[in-house]
Amino acid sequence: MAMCSNFILAIPLTLLASLVAGDDVGFIYNGFRSANLSLDGIAEFTSNGLLKLTNGTRPQTAHAFYPHLVNFKNSTNASVSSFSTTFVFAIASGYPNVSGHGMAFVISPTKGLPGASAAQYLGLFNDSNNGNDRNHVVAVELDTVQNLPFNDINDNHVGIDINGLNSNASSPAGYYEDGSRQFRNLSLTMLGGQRIQAWVEYHGLEKRMDVTLAPFRVPKPKTPLLSFFHDLSSVVKNEMYVGFSSSTGVIFASHYVLGWSFKMNGQVQELSLSQLPNLPRLSPKKRSRLLTIGVPLILASLISVAVSSVVYFIRRKRKFAEVVEDWELEYGPHRFKVKDLYIATKGFKDKELLGAGGFGKVYRGVLPTSKVEVAVKRVSHESRQGMKEFITEIVSLGHLRHRNLVQLLGYCRCKGELLLVYEYMPNGSLDKYLYNQPSPTLNWRQRFKVIEGVASGLFYLHQGWEQVVIHRDVKASNVLLDEKLNGRLGDFGLARLYDHGTEPQTTRVVGTLGYLAPEQTRTGKATPCTDVFAFGAFLLEVACGRRPISHSQTGDIILVDWVYSCWSKGDILEAKDPNLGSDYVAEEVELVLKLGLICSHSDPKARPTMRHVIQIIEGDMPFPELSSFSLSSCGLTFAHLEGSDDFAVPDSSSGRTGFSHSSTVAASILSGGR
Repeated sequence: MAMCSNFILAIPLTLLASLVAGDDVGFIYNGFRSANLSLDGIAEFTSNGLLKLTNGTRPQTAHAFYPHLVNFKNSTNASVSSFSTTFVFAIASGYPNVSGHGMAFVISPTKGLPGASAAQYLGLFNDSNNGNDRNHVVAVELDTVQNLPFNDINDNHVGIDINGLNSNASSPAGYYEDGSRQFRNLSLTMLGGQRIQAWVEYHGLEKRMDVTLAPFRVPKPKTPLLSFFHDLSSVVKNEMYVGFSSSTGVIFASHYVLGWSFKMNGQVQELSLSQLPNLPRLSPKKRSRLLTIGVPLILASLISVAVSSVVYFIRRKRKFAEVVEDWELEYGPHRFKVKDLYIATKGFKDKELLGAGGFGKVYRGVLPTSKVEVAVKRVSHESRQGMKEFITEIVSLGHLRHRNLVQLLGYCRCKGELLLVYEYMPNGSLDKYLYNQPSPTLNWRQRFKVIEGVASGLFYLHQGWEQVVIHRDVKASNVLLDEKLNGRLGDFGLARLYDHGTEPQTTRVVGTLGYLAPEQTRTGKATPCTDVFAFGAFLLEVACGRRPISHSQTGDIILVDWVYSCWSKGDILEAKDPNLGSDYVAEEVELVLKLGLICSHSDPKARPTMRHVIQIIEGDMPFPELSSFSLSSCGLTFAHLEGSDDFAVPDSSSGRTGFSHSSTVAASILSGGR
């Protein structure tokens, strides 16, 4: 009898195994109460049967895969068979009019996608393998952030990705209405989330992939949103895993899958929409009329107690009272509580002080809840210039995303306090490694890596973002080093933004003496060319280990003059930092010194763009002959600042200028010629 029972129990297990191993695998999940998916990262099942890929943890990846391999083709040289899948998803944002990163349906040779990065990489790839043909990954991304390095078309799109996040085909999210064939926009994310159904179909004979979207409970449209002709046989292996991937960044968003159905070699079984679980309520409930009328009446009866309680609360919490203005709702990143920052910095104690600049002090802190190390910049609330810098950093840096820019994590405003919260850079600013001897110096390999990073970040500001960002204060003290000594450009308090294709407006002259382009001191107009001039001074600063203007007993030494004199004598390497010793690549040092001279040309039209700078550094563009620039020591002039009352004597801690009298600044060593 026992043998009989074991035999009977063995039948369904054998049947299940045959279905998994067969060519026509099919499965359906109308909710995930008892699902056996393989989860990793921060993915989880909720109590009511939702597959919740992400939560408020930043930045993390999440994956959910069908646990068994799916047979996509019979042999290595065979063609990929047809398959189809449908799923209902929702992306719920934690903030109005802004969202975190999206999610993707993915076909992968492994479960979990080891090594994949969070944020814009959606848990699919990382910086080193993005676009590599050895990935063997096919994904359909549902993305809610426009990442210009990946050539995203907008911040609400669907893309078909093969081995990388530069989509092979993409379209704004939406669907074509049956009958009229009119295109209807469809928002992938909103406050509280909305349910959307997606269909992904690959037609093996036609080598065509179709992607279709529709609002929840709207039948599948006859016209696909995307149709992409591509033979997947070279990408998809014989056996692959299918599932979902997502990630979190700085902005909070939750990604849900409510139901999922998949089928090889046949029409996918449609989901039973009525059986799918409900989304959690993230937006506030609407108040009933009874509650709206009843609450004021109750409050009126307790008014005397309430008033006394509020007065006590205000007096006790006045030091932590926060200020909110309309512009913060549109531009503001994550907002921190002043009490948390006060605890994190141990009450802004001097022993936590990292440094002081022209507009405030920076403290090291550890957030009490997440235990994440941060740097907290404390700006004077009463200072008009400090308030202007505070808003500028939030509006500009708050939306920028690049590995060579210091990330603004959030901010806080309260009475008498303006606080900016950044990623903590454990190795501090670059200038201390160049000048604060006998502190450890950087070898040439480390310096060249910093130069490449700052060039990449500056190129992103000028050409890689949705607006042009002029930094206006590029210098070694504003370059911070992370734990791997990567260079990160920071301090955006003087930055200015304008749209591509337009001209920047004339403004007052601000910056740091020695980094100001000659035309900027005359016109007051900051442009990408003036940033390139400052970058040229930065290049010479890093390669020579000297400040752009230094003092000696015989008078001021202009660094660009001195490097030019070394070049004119035929030994430009004489200008290199003696602390480099003999451990350096002579060709690279010479390249950086000459590039610094060209970027410092007195004619802004003769300076290279940051795109050209990167191409020269990476060897993708030949270096122009310096002789063609008609270099002349006669180009060593000082630009007189006429009619400017915006300058002041440089601050000893920051070096920034804002002169109240006419001053001089080295214009350039280069004049005439192109």
